[in-house]
Amino acid sequence: MRTLVVSDLHLGAARGLDALRRPRPLGGLVEAVRGADRLVILGDAIELRHGPLRDALAAATPVFAALGAALGPAGELVLVPGNHDHALIGPWLERRGGAEGPGPLGLEHRAGREPTRALAELAAAAGPARFEVAYPGLWLRRDVYAIHGHYLDRLITVPTFERLAAGAMVRVVGALPDDQASPDDFEAALAPLYAWMHAVAQTKHSGWAASRQSTSARTWQALAAAGPRRLRARAVAAAFPLAVAGMNRAGLGPVRPQLSGDELRRAGLAAMGEVVRLLGVDAAHVIFGHTHRAGPLPDDDLGAWRAPAGAALHNPGCWTDEPIFATGGPASPYWGGRAVMLEDDGPPRLERVVTDLG
Repeated sequence: MRTLVVSDLHLGAARGLDALRRPRPLGGLVEAVRGADRLVILGDAIELRHGPLRDALAAATPVFAALGAALGPAGELVLVPGNHDHALIGPWLERRGGAEGPGPLGLEHRAGREPTRALAELAAAAGPARFEVAYPGLWLRRDVYAIHGHYLDRLITVPTFERLAAGAMVRVVGALPDDQASPDDFEAALAPLYAWMHAVAQTKHSGWAASRQSTSARTWQALAAAGPRRLRARAVAAAFPLAVAGMNRAGLGPVRPQLSGDELRRAGLAAMGEVVRLLGVDAAHVIFGHTHRAGPLPDDDLGAWRAPAGAALHNPGCWTDEPIFATGGPASPYWGGRAVMLEDDGPPRLERVVTDLG
């Protein structure tokens, strides 16, 4: 079975960041999907934080229809929710929690076609391909595991909003175990945060998350920029280490005041490696998304792309258009349009599907 893995489509994102709403990148992905037996959308397929659910579905259903038609009746589309579309499996998690003596959340559960408006519409759009929902991840082969990667927000040392919010939740749910953790341990701190942000997006304050993301990106640009900077940016950069020290004293960390591209890559890989270790994922290869940073690329240190137990890490990148992060154009590891291809044997391959994001 030939499997194509893409991640972080963010369909319905504010400011038109989702490249697949444009004809050229969507056409390129459709051509790639025609050569696959299975398409896995590895989290954040739909942007449920930037506005009401109806708007995200309106943007997503034409894309799912095009991908489902390319797969055909013999193909399969598997959706793995991430942090931005966590609400898609919220009802399933609630019913599971309400059952008497529910078993622990394992590495793969098939949630099926839940009777919710959102998943029903996506399943119908994806026809004639078979449609499945898996969470928190799925085994693509006996030696290849795939997960969105949002669990790394409990461990990353970059002071992102979700890292700090998860740090605050530790006061309520407690820290992660040192030796082994379950998906339930990660969900305990993260799921309430996701539910709150989704709820805000359904109100008149729906633009809050989108504006916060834009502000965070501009702040990152100001702090990480090299060379001469404006006075305000220099003041922010000077105060940032003190702010981070205060976050650590408040128990929200540990986080570090570094925000360079190298640090984002290093911290993300280190955190994902810890997630793999704590979950006990016994795989030769682990594919994850979430960071929007594709890899490993030819110039990357392959040693950094390995979990503590030796699993090779792979990231298909994203399908969004964010010039602040993707400096350098298509050569940037944050430039959208990549995918991971997996055959019946051999390692996963990172491939460039399109360069022109339209």
